[in-house]
Amino acid sequence: MSFLNHAPLVTIFTLTVIAFVVTVLWTPALTHFLYRHRLGKQIRSASEAPVFAKLHAAKAGTPTMAGVLIWGTTAFLAIAFWLAHLFHVPQLETLNFISRRETYLPLGALLAAALVGLVDDIYNVRRIGAQGGGLRMRHRLLIYTTIALVGAWWFYSKLQWTTLHVPFGGNYDIGAWYIPLFVLVIVSTAFSVNEVDGLDGLAGGILLAAFGAFAFIALAQGKYMLAEFLGVLIGALFAFLWFNIHPARFIMGDTGSMSLGTTLGIVAMLTNSALLLPIIGILLVAESGSVILQLASKRFRHKKIFRSAPFHHHLEAIGWPETKIVMRFWIIAAVFAVLGVILFLIDQ
Repeated sequence: MSFLNHAPLVTIFTLTVIAFVVTVLWTPALTHFLYRHRLGKQIRSASEAPVFAKLHAAKAGTPTMAGVLIWGTTAFLAIAFWLAHLFHVPQLETLNFISRRETYLPLGALLAAALVGLVDDIYNVRRIGAQGGGLRMRHRLLIYTTIALVGAWWFYSKLQWTTLHVPFGGNYDIGAWYIPLFVLVIVSTAFSVNEVDGLDGLAGGILLAAFGAFAFIALAQGKYMLAEFLGVLIGALFAFLWFNIHPARFIMGDTGSMSLGTTLGIVAMLTNSALLLPIIGILLVAESGSVILQLASKRFRHKKIFRSAPFHHHLEAIGWPETKIVMRFWIIAAVFAVLGVILFLIDQ
């Protein structure tokens, strides 16, 4: 396709490399800070989740909140290159990816959700809140729904978007129904990413595949600044994953998983590819589905379907090594991300 030779492709790759290098460079400082202040993850008690507690007892105390690396680098580069553009700094101003129509909302939502997640992580570390482990679920749901509503208002009122694209079916103007759809996509994606953040490197690899697919879609649609923004996220994610693979030096925490999940949902809406998201993010659907099935079975049948939920913990419980689960999930994520891109291209 002609866009593959377009100059924005060079910019995207350049931003990806810069984000990777910047993230790697300041990782030692953050790691030192997390270990020095003992900002380690608290594992759920054996009385609350016996199988999970047994499987992950060794992970107790592993520094959390490392998602700061990803959104911190993204925010830093966004500000740096915006200033370069503002003051017409040669060579650097072309790297600016701030755009009212394409990146205001995903960048704003990334930071807003990240700050809420950061508070939740701090509460967890300090044993503040629900059962000494952070914000209550209803409070988290309310806060992230509010963030999603702000995003929905931006789309509906500012961008005047009310159209839903159905692959191979065309575009449909759904009017005000766009608002609840937007909220559903954002909130469900955010909490789904949070569910898969349970093994070393798992969430990072799945997110890389999903963001890579949507970066391709955004580029194909001519949304170059959105693709550049995603390139920055991908570069930072690669650097994070370098340190997060088993045995993880630190974990993402809610400040990473919730913010990246929120951003992924918004990007799906910005590219009008919300109905491709369940394919590109097939593991997000499967993992959340396993939790819903488990809860429903315990509520109505008074017994469990899986030894532990989400499903990756069930695989652990039946004897699969952590690295085997993660790598196979990475492969599945990559294959379905490519499948989503294929469907997008055929639909065009």
